[in-house]
Amino acid sequence: MILEEILARRRQDVQESKKDRPLFRADVPHGAHRLRASLTRPGAGLICEIKKASPSRGPIDLDVHVPARAKDYEQSGARAISVLTEPYFFRGSFDDLSQAARAVEIPVLCKDFVVDEYQILKAALSGAAGILLIVAALRPDELRSLGRMADGLGLDCLVEVHTEEELEIALESEASIIGVNNRNLATLKVDLGVSERLIPKIPSTKLSVVESGISRPEDVVRLCALGARAFLIGESLMTAGNPVEKVRELAAALGPPSS
Repeated sequence: MILEEILARRRQDVQESKKDRPLFRADVPHGAHRLRASLTRPGAGLICEIKKASPSRGPIDLDVHVPARAKDYEQSGARAISVLTEPYFFRGSFDDLSQAARAVEIPVLCKDFVVDEYQILKAALSGAAGILLIVAALRPDELRSLGRMADGLGLDCLVEVHTEEELEIALESEASIIGVNNRNLATLKVDLGVSERLIPKIPSTKLSVVESGISRPEDVVRLCALGARAFLIGESLMTAGNPVEKVRELAAALGPPSS
């Protein structure tokens, strides 16, 4: 199971990093919950992702210029930038995250397989405004503990689910931003039916985000009608011949930008 391989490697990485460079909460400045603020402006929004590789596709764009791509996304209508920081399966880094955060004014999400508080501290120090927490990767008590820590640092948590059972766990954790991943992390297959089924079950008091498999404006329109408030889009942008035009096309499907 690919998820277990990734998590095992991340746990090993974290333990090595703790020895090489210990981090403490006092080292991290307090944030301002900028991710949620950006995504809760009127209308739905795009979280545009910088992803160099993935287990399902292999290398995508290993030479992407991170600051320039982040700036292109911002200028084309993105409300936030997502940056992969997992180094082996996705070829990302916290340096990529830091470069993106310095290049743009909009908030940046650290997309990683978080298994330890250390990663949250490192994300905050790298300029992240939010962090991904995957329900399938964590026990409920770990999810709550990591969520509380991130919240205390002023970071927003995008809590990712794929099933009804995981959605219940996310809701019980009092997550305010819930992402529905259409990709099954066990098989890597994508099914937009997952969002069609789960998005309507997310209370309107929560901010619902669709993840994976979005490439067409009509999908954006359809899922907005079901209650989706934001869309995290990676591979279709990273593989687009003209990513700027692709962002604009998808942003146009969400309606005119708010003032």
